Amino acid sequence: MMKKCKVGAVSAIAAAVFLVIGTAVAADDLTPEGGDRAASADGTVPAYAGRQSAEPGWEFGKYRGDFWKHRNEKPLYSIDASNVDKYADRLSPGQVQLVKQKKGYRMEVYPSHRECQLPDAVAQNSKANLTAAKLDSTGQMVQTAILPGVPFPQPKTGAEAILNYLLRYRGEGLEWASVVTTVSPRPGGGDWIDAISSASEYFPTGKAGKTTPDNVDQFSQGTFFAMNSPAALAGQAFVQRQYFNKDAETFYYFPGQRRVRRMPAYTHDAPAIGFENQYLIDEANMFFGSIDRFNWKLVGKKEMIVPYNAFGMYKFNSKLHDVLTPNGIAAENRRYEVHRVWVVEATVKPSARHVASKKVFYLDEDSWLALVGDDYDAQGKLWKVRESYPIPVWELGGACDNEPFAQYDLNNGRYVTDQTTIGQGKDIRWYQKISDPRFNSDFYTAESLRSASER
Repeated sequence: MMKKCKVGAVSAIAAAVFLVIGTAVAADDLTPEGGDRAASADGTVPAYAGRQSAEPGWEFGKYRGDFWKHRNEKPLYSIDASNVDKYADRLSPGQVQLVKQKKGYRMEVYPSHRECQLPDAVAQNSKANLTAAKLDSTGQMVQTAILPGVPFPQPKTGAEAILNYLLRYRGEGLEWASVVTTVSPRPGGGDWIDAISSASEYFPTGKAGKTTPDNVDQFSQGTFFAMNSPAALAGQAFVQRQYFNKDAETFYYFPGQRRVRRMPAYTHDAPAIGFENQYLIDEANMFFGSIDRFNWKLVGKKEMIVPYNAFGMYKFNSKLHDVLTPNGIAAENRRYEVHRVWVVEATVKPSARHVASKKVFYLDEDSWLALVGDDYDAQGKLWKVRESYPIPVWELGGACDNEPFAQYDLNNGRYVTDQTTIGQGKDIRWYQKISDPRFNSDFYTAESLRSASER
């Protein structure tokens, strides 16, 4: 079984206690996703419970939080600047700094619930991947795996762990009828950037059954968005095709030029267009795109206070800036629990370039979702902290997902949110099975983008 030891090689988190990565864990003690079924020694992290259904009456279009069985729970305790040091061993360095830096910022910590569970067939694929899944010769791309499923339920490398997140099960696709990307004003004055889009994502390996990268011509994910406002961005649109075995293909439509441009450099740490250099391409959804510029280290497991069951971030009928305030996201919309997470450290390769010299990710043991992330600048100083807000997705059979997220720049005081429907009047929609032109390979091409944009 795993035992505890102190890990001193990880800067900024050297004092934390981690679980040693071991292989002598009985299969019956782990879920198909790779999480420890048992509770923590003190019971703070409960035993694995598995999927729970929505309460009767929920259907798409109704606020999910009203139908969650634990919705009436009260916080166990609150963390703010006055007591954050007491909890620092269960927070990331970025979370600690954020609480100290943002006036009035607090974290409400609730009882923990471990109710993320893959559909049975996806869980069976995950079990099969214990022997079937392999990385290629670079150690950073999936050569083969049975999907949908967790490629590496018992990871041995940091690359395997982060690929579990990037290839997580989200059904065949999802869509936002209206999604908002925000950047907070500069401290001391200025306006919000509130960019409204429609968007969809397609996952070729998400369909029911058993699929391998070869079965889908190595096409791993398609992403589309079309900007509706503000006026400076309206009409712009974007398509990206990601692959298992090569670099992504990116196409961008500019209405003023009435043309689609191929943008091979619109990746990694390129700034996203329209957001005042506050938002980089690979920062989307905690981490997005190729992992090839970093060396990935699997540090170990630890118990942390992380966002979880955060239904308040999916409250699409709330007013946007009742939730997103100048000093951060309203505390009542963020829910935190204690869970076990895998700690993964990404350090820029000597041969590569990236504005962040190091990234540290904290991945949920039950779902592989990236819940918290810290970035360090070129001088090795703490720079940004990221949080995502997961919920169980009932239409996916209880699998969890974490579309909305926030990113705080600890140097300039601004923050970004994306992939949220707050204030938009319509929910995110996940599709376990769908027949629709937006959810096939041909939609995510330059030709399709041009046709859709010029109508």
